[in-house]
Amino acid sequence: MLPDERRVFIYSYLHQHAHAAISDLVKLLDVSHMTIRRDLKEMENEGKVVLISGGAKLNQALIQELPYTEKTMLHHAVKRNIGQVAERLIESGSVIYLDAGTTTYEIARVIASKLKKITVITNDFTIADFLMASPMIELFHTGGQVDVRNRSAVGHSAAQFIRQHNIDIAFISSSSWDAVRGISTPDEGKMLVKQAVLAASRRKVLVSDSSKYGKYGMFHISSLNEVDDIICDSQLPTEIIPKLQELNLRLHQVSSAVVD
Repeated sequence: MLPDERRVFIYSYLHQHAHAAISDLVKLLDVSHMTIRRDLKEMENEGKVVLISGGAKLNQALIQELPYTEKTMLHHAVKRNIGQVAERLIESGSVIYLDAGTTTYEIARVIASKLKKITVITNDFTIADFLMASPMIELFHTGGQVDVRNRSAVGHSAAQFIRQHNIDIAFISSSSWDAVRGISTPDEGKMLVKQAVLAASRRKVLVSDSSKYGKYGMFHISSLNEVDDIICDSQLPTEIIPKLQELNLRLHQVSSAVVD
C-alpha cells in the first residue's frame, strides 16, 4: 500500500472509531511502528489528527478541508442514503441549489434518475458535469474563483451570482458543524458562498454525516437555527438529539446500510 493510500485508510478508520492506537494500525496495515508514527505526524501537520499517547484522534479544529478525491472514499453508503432522503424533499418545477461536495453529488445522482423537471444551481464542477446529460434539468453554474482542491467555485463572484436568484430549496454541505458553534468552515471563500445561499433560499437543508459533528473551522457561517432541516445518519451522539430538536428544525436520520 502506498503512503497516500495508507493515510487515507487511517483517516477513514479514525472516522469510524474516533481514535486509534499505533499498535492496532501496525497490525491492520502490516507495517512498522515507525511507519505509522511517520504517517500520523504527516497527518498532524495537515491538521487532520491530533497525536495522543500511543496513538491519534481526529482533530476537531479543521485547518483545511480534505481534497475531493479523499472525501469520495469516506462514508459512501451514508451519503447515498442522504441523497435518497434529500430527493424526496424536491418538488417538480423547483429551483434547487446543490452545494459543492461529495454528499451533494449523491443528491445529484438521485435527482438525475427521477426525471423531475427542475432547475439546479451549483458551484460544484463535478456536479455540473454530471448533470449536463440530464435533459429534464435546467442547469446553472455560479462561476467564480476556482478551488481546485474541492473542484468548486468560491468567493465574492460566486456569492454574487447566487444572490441574484430565488432558490426554493438549498442543500448545504459542511465539514464542520455542531449545536454550539453552528456551521463553520476553514475557508473564507466557502463562507461567502454558503452565507449567500442561506440568504437566497426559502428552505435550507444541511446535509452532512455524523463524522462532521463536533468539528469547527475558523469562519462562522451560521447558527443551526438558520436551517430548516438536517439530513444526517443515525450515528449522531444520543445526547445531541434533544439539543437539535429544541432548535425547531426537522432532523432526518438515515442508516449507514447500502440502499438500492
